[in-house]
Amino acid sequence: MRDYFKTTPTATGEFGEFGGSYIPASLQEEMDKITEAYYSISKSHAFISELRSIRKHFQGRPTPVYFCQRLSDVVGGRIYLKREDLNHTGAHKLNHCMGEALLAKQMGKKRLIAETGAGQHGVALATAAAYFGLECEIHMGEVDIAKEHPNVVRMKILGAEVVPVTHGLKTLKEAVDSAFESYLRDPIHTIYCIGSVVGPHPFPMMVRDFQRVIGIEAREQFLEMTGELPDNVVACVGGGSNAIGMFSAFLEDESCSIYGVEPAGRSYETGDHACTMKFGQPGVIHGFKCQLLQDESGEPAAVYSVASGLDYPGIGPEHCLLAAQGRVTYTDANDAESIDAFYKLSRMEGIIPALESAHAVAYAIRLAREKPRQSILVNLSGRGDKDIDFIVDQYGLPDAKEG
Repeated sequence: MRDYFKTTPTATGEFGEFGGSYIPASLQEEMDKITEAYYSISKSHAFISELRSIRKHFQGRPTPVYFCQRLSDVVGGRIYLKREDLNHTGAHKLNHCMGEALLAKQMGKKRLIAETGAGQHGVALATAAAYFGLECEIHMGEVDIAKEHPNVVRMKILGAEVVPVTHGLKTLKEAVDSAFESYLRDPIHTIYCIGSVVGPHPFPMMVRDFQRVIGIEAREQFLEMTGELPDNVVACVGGGSNAIGMFSAFLEDESCSIYGVEPAGRSYETGDHACTMKFGQPGVIHGFKCQLLQDESGEPAAVYSVASGLDYPGIGPEHCLLAAQGRVTYTDANDAESIDAFYKLSRMEGIIPALESAHAVAYAIRLAREKPRQSILVNLSGRGDKDIDFIVDQYGLPDAKEG
């Protein structure tokens, strides 16, 4: 995988057979301008210096790597966490939001627009908009607004307009649809800051590049802590931004096994899941080609996950390429495993994870039991403050003696 990041994606945004740009010609003109601006502005010394300063003095980077001693003692293995929950706003999303907002400012844009599921991307973009003095509009499904109420309040406090999405399943896919429609009404003064490594070119590439800071830091930190690379690297995958950020630094390290963890939800049999890699077929959604969960008519299927940030019927095109190449193994964790992992990490390590991140922790626990002598580095992509009311309402609190 030598020179991987210089050759992937292609100039037109393909990751093998996936990716690309499937959008109207009028919108393609705007995407071409964003692509050109990204290559010309974001590679400049001034842009890079400002972004590095923001990451250090505003975001609080680098985030640490932490060894879970008590959890490891109980379940086996040696489980480490890359603490993106300690990034400002509580998740990895600010890594690309500050980059996208800085690019928008340099391009003379006045307004940032985006979708959000769990609310972390919405909070991060509202934060970036406040930092740069830009307007901000966030589209969010009504179901997710109810589940993630604390993040909705945070977005409004930060000055964002939160647009409830009331059609369809009222979750992440519909929020993307709504945000795209709003963006099409004024692409000249607005930039759509996509919340993951999805969408038409250049967004899968651009978001990946801004998120690579996670893996770069984690690889260096793990080597410093242990003197070797991790045996296994694990991250949850919805669209896949936190995962691609983590995986990027280890792709050339053949000794590292890499796992992307999708949401198995309640059941494969009933379709209450979002396991895109296991059950998807090539298809187009939101302007790009990927493995896609589809209904009988070929339309994006209804999906489900207890984690609002993972219930998306598609997946980033780069993940599709890495799966096809066999470099990354895509697996899953269900709701019950993830809730159990949520409480285990909270009770044993004093770290309350986001429900999305709990899927990665759940798989790491399973892996630790299977490979008790190996190290496992998990990207803890976000903190669980946003989820605690929902979890207690739906699942209650376990007995105080339970781990």
